[in-house]
Amino acid sequence: MTIPQISLPEILPVFPLTGVMLLPGMVLPLHIFEPRYRNMVEDALEGDKIFGMIQPFAPQNDNRGSQPDAANAAPDLYKIGCAGLIEKSEKLADGRFLVQLKGVNRFRFTEEVSLQRGYRRVKANYQEFPDASLAEGWQCERAAVLEALALFGKAHGMQVRPDQAERFSDLELVNLLGVSLPFHPAEKQALLEAPTLKDRETMLIDLLRLGAGPVDVDSESTPRTLN
Repeated sequence: MTIPQISLPEILPVFPLTGVMLLPGMVLPLHIFEPRYRNMVEDALEGDKIFGMIQPFAPQNDNRGSQPDAANAAPDLYKIGCAGLIEKSEKLADGRFLVQLKGVNRFRFTEEVSLQRGYRRVKANYQEFPDASLAEGWQCERAAVLEALALFGKAHGMQVRPDQAERFSDLELVNLLGVSLPFHPAEKQALLEAPTLKDRETMLIDLLRLGAGPVDVDSESTPRTLN
């Protein structure tokens, strides 16, 4: 998995979205339908093709379609997000965009600046996160990850095939599980903020085990379902 080496802007447009996590090297598909974020994508495509993904501090219904007063909503944001590069984009006939955003580097923002064409922007600092070299000297303990994943899958009625994990590198395996599994937004934020990949791997295993619940030795052959 390659992380692009590009110059990142100090003033970064951001797309706040609850429960959606972008990680360096990962590709995130996005459906952009709200007018202010269509503007953001248009401006990015005309410029450096970069914007950031970040979560609202309090979970919102911002990814459930158009909401009343959505254009005026400005919830408080977590301080850490991830900047991404638009790798592919398609503008639909009605003005919506389909975008593939590749994670480049995490950032911490120090302050929010004025809106531009309705979308939010922050003053971003990337120095805290050496994401391009994050995987150096790290190797995933796959057996522990897959064992915890099997327990989580059993508890949630999900079919887990360990052989499918062989298709992914260590970095892809840990990051894909963190991005795609139904963790709480605050848990996803914690995975994003993990200082090292070892920290992220350890946290992922803990979240999988916690999500699996207590093991009942008398009913190990019966999958549980959490509603």
